[in-house]
Amino acid sequence: MFNIPDFPYTRDARLKTRYQVVRLFLKVKNRTAVAQATGVSRRLVNEWVTAYFTDGIKALDIKKQPGRPCALILKQKLQLKEYVCKHAVKDEGGRLIGEDIRDYIRDTFDVQYKLNNVYRLLHELNLSWITSRSKHPKQSIEAQEDFKKFPL
Repeated sequence: MFNIPDFPYTRDARLKTRYQVVRLFLKVKNRTAVAQATGVSRRLVNEWVTAYFTDGIKALDIKKQPGRPCALILKQKLQLKEYVCKHAVKDEGGRLIGEDIRDYIRDTFDVQYKLNNVYRLLHELNLSWITSRSKHPKQSIEAQEDFKKFPL
C-alpha cells in the first residue's frame, strides 16, 4: 500500500480542498471518483494530482494573481507622493481627502481611479491614511491656552 504523506496545516479552504483531493486520490487511485466525492471538476482533479506528482506539495500552493498593472509609472507615483505630502494639511483649514487626490490624478495624469484604488495606491507609496483633526483657520492658540487656565 502507498504511504500517504502528511500535508501541512492550513486555514485556507481552497488549499485544504486541494490537499483533500490529492490525499483521496492517493487512497482510491480513481480521478473520477475523487471528483464526484469532493465536488470538484475532473479537470481540476487532474491538474492538482499531476502538479503534485511533478513538483510535490509546493505545486498545490495558491499563487497570487498579479492583476491589472498600475496606470501610473514610477515617475508619476513619486510626483503624486510629493503632492500628497505637500498638500496634506491645507493652510485655509481642512485637509486633503481621497476625492482631492483622485481629482489631482485625473487632472494631472489623465487617468481615472476609483476611490478605493486611490487608497490602495497611497498604501503602495507607504503613505498612511490616518488623519488628524483639521484646524479651523480662525482658531487662536492664545484663546485655547487661556481656556485651559480657567478654573472649573
